Amino acid sequence: MKYVYILESLDSLHFYVGITDDLRARLTKHNAGEVPHTSKYGPWRLKTYIAFSNEQQAVAFEKYLKSTSGRAFAKKRLLAPLLPDHRVQPIP
Repeated sequence: MKYVYILESLDSLHFYVGITDDLRARLTKHNAGEVPHTSKYGPWRLKTYIAFSNEQQAVAFEKYLKSTSGRAFAKKRLLAPLLPDHRVQPIP
């Protein structure tokens, strides 16, 4: 099984897209500073992941998420709240 994942820095200012066979081990490496691309923005939390049984599909999806249109898709469909925003309006 291959996992395409999105990490979010704890300050919520940075996101990272990656692919792995072992989510827990990979997150540990990110948070230990062992991944050059994420070492300066940690600590990280797992925001979401998608499991693939087909490695080629996983690689293609990771590549897509790193593209301009893929980032827009992730922001709108994967990183946004799952439910609509139902803020309580003050009564005048």
